[in-house]
Amino acid sequence: MPSELPIEHPNEPRGNELRRRLAAVEPRSLRTYTPSLAVIARSEGCYHWTVDGRKLADFTSGVLVANLGHNPRRWWERVWHYLGLTAGNATQSGGEFFSATPLTAYNAATELEVLACERLLANLRSQPGGARMDQVLWSASGSEAIQKALWACLARRPASDIILATRQGFHGKKGLAGAITGTENDPDRDPRVRFVGFPVAECRNVARRREPIDLAPYRAELERLWSEYGNRIACLCTEPYLGGGGSMHPQREYLQLLAEFCRARDIVFILDEIQSNFGRTGPMYAFTHYGIEPDIVCLGKGLGNGIPVSAAVGRADVFASLNYGQASDTWSANPLSAAAVLATLDEFESTDVLARAAKLAEILERGLLRLMDTGAVAHVRGEGVVWGVECAAIGKHSAAQVANACVEACYLGDERGRAIHLLGPLAGKVIRVSPPLVLPLQEAEEYLDAMHDRFAHVARRFA
Repeated sequence: MPSELPIEHPNEPRGNELRRRLAAVEPRSLRTYTPSLAVIARSEGCYHWTVDGRKLADFTSGVLVANLGHNPRRWWERVWHYLGLTAGNATQSGGEFFSATPLTAYNAATELEVLACERLLANLRSQPGGARMDQVLWSASGSEAIQKALWACLARRPASDIILATRQGFHGKKGLAGAITGTENDPDRDPRVRFVGFPVAECRNVARRREPIDLAPYRAELERLWSEYGNRIACLCTEPYLGGGGSMHPQREYLQLLAEFCRARDIVFILDEIQSNFGRTGPMYAFTHYGIEPDIVCLGKGLGNGIPVSAAVGRADVFASLNYGQASDTWSANPLSAAAVLATLDEFESTDVLARAAKLAEILERGLLRLMDTGAVAHVRGEGVVWGVECAAIGKHSAAQVANACVEACYLGDERGRAIHLLGPLAGKVIRVSPPLVLPLQEAEEYLDAMHDRFAHVARRFA
């Protein structure tokens, strides 16, 4: 169990002071446990600098958000331009206020909102699998995007009250998003939710995922649910890969089975791409990578590259089931978020970021598989620029203890001062590796070497 005392690290007087002050004024429930708890002063590109001046290679992208890196100059300039905060506009009025796009336009609209909808839909439709993308239902967070998608599905046919979701998924902590997270054995279950199996064993590591998958048990489970509930089933929601569930990346045939089951029975197929969108698994969207065509796709995180924005995007006839106000909230479709989406689309559509990410993916796979020889790692799995490193038990130390020790060791760095920012383990023992898509290749190799050194150090210490 984590200590009740504030986290401290050697040679970090300022960071330790701020961690102590934070513990006094903020509940620990606000963040998941990470043994480093870095106190960040500034970030640039693929790196953070702590308040004590330590440089950290960011292998998290702020939990899969900063796909374009932190504070990209051209991206920020585009955001300012869309908001009308260019140097010329900022000095026109000369008074107490800027004459620019407002930061909130609740129950009104701005041209930025219209442009963001049109541009996002055009981008989605241009990708294989994006044909059903008709409208954008904006939200302020990922869990809200999931909740709004589920509301629309339940309203579409009032007699259809059953939601299917894949076991061990993570869709958020609020409302219906929390209800379809985890398994039927978790507390506070919603009686409308039924869970279906996910091929965890079949995608435990890179080698196993490349083997054929037997879909018979998964098909049989779906057929049993259809026999029991029939047209009461409103929708099925899954992630392309289990993110919070341990970074489990299934064979494409599994997701294709789910999509085909839904299509044949007029069940709305929801794909939760809040983590995977904007290049994480290779192409722009994971639905292209997996060869499926969702009815609704939920987007977030990398969609705004650091500015909070999410959306459920999909069929207009499904969204039409909700009336005025039933999916409204204060922050959805706000102009700042719209500007961030437009700037992010500009970058992806006008640069070679996806091609760069494909080369980075090859280096990550090689470097992370090499961790297997340290003795601290049991399995490596992933794709594109999102990977899971499942730690192994060593001696009397559990896999979870090893994972936390590896995160801390990477944060403290090697003898050359190379340090890496990682998050607390998923599912207790899985360290996610998801740097910005723009991490320079040579630097990726260098920090993967440092990671290997730190994992081997932990293995020696625990042996």
